[in-house]
Amino acid sequence: MRLLSPVTGSKLVLLFLFLGAVRSDALKLNLTDSKGTCLYAEWEMNFTITYEALKVNETVTITVPDKVTYNGSSCGDDKNGAKIMIQYGSTLSWAVNFTKEASQYFINNITLSYNTNDTKTFPGAVPKGILTVIIPVGSQLPLGVIFKCSSVLTFNLSPVVQHYWGIHLQAFVQNGTVSKHEQVCKEDKTATTVAPIIHTTVPSPTTTLTPTSIPVPTPTVGNYTISNGNATCLLATMGLQLNITEEKVPFIFNINPAITNFTGSCQPQTAQLRLNNSQIKYLDFIFAVKNEKRFYLKEVNVNMYLANGSAFHVSNNNLSFWDAPLGSSYMCNKEQVVSVSRTFQINTFNLKVQPFNVTKGEYSTGFLCVTTLAVLELPLALTSQIHLTLCWD
Repeated sequence: MRLLSPVTGSKLVLLFLFLGAVRSDALKLNLTDSKGTCLYAEWEMNFTITYEALKVNETVTITVPDKVTYNGSSCGDDKNGAKIMIQYGSTLSWAVNFTKEASQYFINNITLSYNTNDTKTFPGAVPKGILTVIIPVGSQLPLGVIFKCSSVLTFNLSPVVQHYWGIHLQAFVQNGTVSKHEQVCKEDKTATTVAPIIHTTVPSPTTTLTPTSIPVPTPTVGNYTISNGNATCLLATMGLQLNITEEKVPFIFNINPAITNFTGSCQPQTAQLRLNNSQIKYLDFIFAVKNEKRFYLKEVNVNMYLANGSAFHVSNNNLSFWDAPLGSSYMCNKEQVVSVSRTFQINTFNLKVQPFNVTKGEYSTGFLCVTTLAVLELPLALTSQIHLTLCWD
């Protein structure tokens, strides 16, 4: 058994007690502002990771390193989302983000990154580097209520299986006090035994993400170029499929580049690509620079008409997708999912994008996502600069 001393601070108090590879005791977070508690979370979790070694695949269950930090965690407000961010030394980092809309909030994405350069945790791993798995959750919870779930919730997105249980969660706490009103997860309501019940709560990579039996063709790839004066400043190549679930009715829409207009703009710290056609009033992709070294997709806004003629609009300015160094492009040939809200996600195909530092109107060296770890062998000297994102097959 490994016992870690609690990490304290004026704003955050974290305690992580991890009992080997079988179970862990609760990780507790109490984030405060001037009114009192603004975000409260208590939960247990572990991660089983399959990685490629020299000749065979190995499996490891992550235990907690000696040093725990929580850089980047924040309360959020009406305009900005809340975040829980945890770093376990240089081996592993974990984050979940929340957004608030009216009288409810959403658990958007769970992001897990692990570093196979850690030879103690990943002996014999090839290739070496930082690998990231992003799981779109899309769960909706009411404000003013604490969410509880004792059952085991399992997220199985190869090569990582994530288990969560013993959850007590309230984001955007009102009036500085954690609520006494509870909402219990459906798994607890249907459990018939004392032992935890493991449920798969996200679809497998080969499962259609919307509840429809009608085959949907892969969207046509479009090329989009934005100029600032005579110079090209943004390049994007991608097939786009919009997945909307409004009042439990699925709607899937492939964007046809041949009948879609596009505009945009480029600034030193932000860049925008806007698409529109007869059905889409606008679909905005807004990119931003962070730490003067990297870019990422920060915001998506959509306003469009559904098949029944009703209007649909969603905005989220607290995203973190397509992260890559400035001066390079971000590439992923396989399908990726951008979860914008509970009711809206974008599936991308054959994605390549460069919103900053375009030279001679051409893409720079691609910053690749990978689906099979064997396809990449990186020199050790480069691994501190490499970030890999796992796409969905």
